[in-house]
Amino acid sequence: MSNTLIAMSKVRKILHSHALKTGKKTISRKTGITRNTVKRYIRQYIALNRPLEEILKLSDKELEKLFSARSYYEPTPRQRELMKLFPAMDKKIKKGSTRLALWEEYIKEQPEGYRYSQFKFLYRQWSKRVNSTMHVEHKAGDKMYVDYTGKKLQIADLQTGELRQVEVFVAILGASQLTYVEATMTQQKEDFIGGCENALLYFEGAPQAIVTDNLKAAVTRSNRYEPTLNESFRDFVEHYGMTALPAGPYKPRHKALVEGAVKIIYQTIYTVVNQRQYTSLEELNKAIKQALEEHNNRLLKGRPYSRRQLFEEIERKELQPLASFRYELKRKRTATVMKNNYICLGEDKHYYSVPYRYIGKKVNILYSQTQVDIYYRNEHIAAHKRNPRPFTYSTVEDHLASKHRFKSDWTPEKFIERAEVIGEDTKAYIIEILGKRQHPEQAYKSCQGILNYVAKVGDKRLNAACRRANYYGDYSYKTIIAILEKRMEFADLDEENEKGTTPSHINIRGNIYYA
Repeated sequence: MSNTLIAMSKVRKILHSHALKTGKKTISRKTGITRNTVKRYIRQYIALNRPLEEILKLSDKELEKLFSARSYYEPTPRQRELMKLFPAMDKKIKKGSTRLALWEEYIKEQPEGYRYSQFKFLYRQWSKRVNSTMHVEHKAGDKMYVDYTGKKLQIADLQTGELRQVEVFVAILGASQLTYVEATMTQQKEDFIGGCENALLYFEGAPQAIVTDNLKAAVTRSNRYEPTLNESFRDFVEHYGMTALPAGPYKPRHKALVEGAVKIIYQTIYTVVNQRQYTSLEELNKAIKQALEEHNNRLLKGRPYSRRQLFEEIERKELQPLASFRYELKRKRTATVMKNNYICLGEDKHYYSVPYRYIGKKVNILYSQTQVDIYYRNEHIAAHKRNPRPFTYSTVEDHLASKHRFKSDWTPEKFIERAEVIGEDTKAYIIEILGKRQHPEQAYKSCQGILNYVAKVGDKRLNAACRRANYYGDYSYKTIIAILEKRMEFADLDEENEKGTTPSHINIRGNIYYA
């Protein structure tokens, strides 16, 4: 294994061959040691910054101690002087500067300083110690990591005194490590998206990407390469111009930064918050916010600045500006695209067009107070502004096949307009038919038949027939035809009721039926 010390005779051979400028590949072949192990011992030798003759004179025991893991991580006084410069360099790296450029600045000021290979090695060792959570150089404004803590907090019921556990949401920016913490009642979609949005508002900007765990509120189907996002969460990240990057399944290192932040929060925020009891989520979050400010303003370990200071200096200006309005959480419905390539949003009884190739397909409708989005197998296929007017159509002409576009005139609005010309009773009757038929084409055919009958009987008779049918509460084409054929449209309904006679009706059999 790479962390196991090999025989010291081989270490001597590696160092001697390196001094003779022998390539690492050749040294590996001659000694029978893997190239990575050869590289590791050479890096350790460079970091020691001691003459080769002095090292080779040491006994095997002394040499083994020198190359042990403990000695390897203990910097010399000269190395410590260089490491004092690393916090400022670290800020520049997060802003996009390279280690080569920083070394060139360093060597100009200190011509006798370390060479580039030693400089890189020492920076890497320093970075591992001060960023023990994850050995990654995070770019400013690039990623926000989110997760829930394992340990929960509690609120007490005022009436019963019963303690209820609540979830704790955590978000952290990669470069500055500025942290946001919030208590929520659940980990469900509404609370999770709300926590993410509140974090963005706290940071006053949006990163390029958001890294999540594979919880159901974010991911409906986990996959190593292309996980399927929850539709509402995907809509949320698109609203703020971000990309969602779910951590790989069973890959906690993909979000090690936020998991490290959770451990720190237990020691900083939890110890403060748990000193008293809270009776509401609002009261608990107020206490969390106060402790959070102390946490973000505390100096980072091994650095002369805090998370807040680092954020203000390097990360705030790299974040994207927030959208001009907050995200509206959308509700979801499933519908089948009808033969006229529309779907009906049942809540409003309003119809929205869908590309004609999806006729007969089941689609998902995500809608808010202002927007309606339609998806087929997670593909966004149509978008409309929400229209709450019942029995009306929202149409995108490109959604209609050329041979079907003439049907766009066959709409509830058109039928209602035609009925209104005939009379108010006809209009009321047509509206009832449109509202009572399950399938719009069924209603359209009934309406078309009734309105076309005006050419045979005239406006006055048809309107009177609709008035009588409205009185019966019977809404169909056949009812109107029966009334007109029996010439009952002008019969006095009040007189009929006073006589106590049974009114004529299409569904009532006369005495002839039983003769």
